[in-house]
Amino acid sequence: MTTHRTDLPEPDAFTRPYWDAAAEGRLLLRRCGACGRAHHYPREFCPHCWSEDVAWEPASGRAVLYTWSVVHANDLPPFRDRLPYVAAVVELAEGPRMMTTLVDCDPTGLQIGMELVADFVAFAVGDEPGPRVPVFRPSPDSRSHSGA
Repeated sequence: MTTHRTDLPEPDAFTRPYWDAAAEGRLLLRRCGACGRAHHYPREFCPHCWSEDVAWEPASGRAVLYTWSVVHANDLPPFRDRLPYVAAVVELAEGPRMMTTLVDCDPTGLQIGMELVADFVAFAVGDEPGPRVPVFRPSPDSRSHSGA
C-alpha cells in the first residue's frame, strides 16, 4: 500500500508560479494593489482588505527570526529522519511572517531578531530529490555576531 505524502507541496494552477520560482531559488510573495500590503502564504485575495487585486512579486529573501522551536520528537515520515530540526517563524523584510525551517545553525546561538537569508532545499523523497522548498539560514553577518 502506498502512503500519501503529506509533507510535499501539491502545486495547482494558482500556486504553480510560487513553486516554479522556488525551483529556481527565488521566493515570491503576493502584494495587494488596493492596500499595498504584502502577504504570505499565497492567497487569491488580500487578507488585510479582502481585495482580489493581488499579484506575485519577488521577495528579497531577507528576514529576521521571530520565534522558533527545536523539534526533538516527530515520528511522522520523513520528519523523523531529520531530527532534531528547527521549526521557525520568520518576519520577511517585506513584512509578512512565514513558517519555515532553519538550517545550518546551532540552535543554542539563535536569537530573536537575528538576520536570516532564504535558501532552497530539496529534501529527499525516497531515493529521489524532492521539490525545492524555502528554508532560512543565518546571514553571514548574524553568524559573526551570534557565534553560530
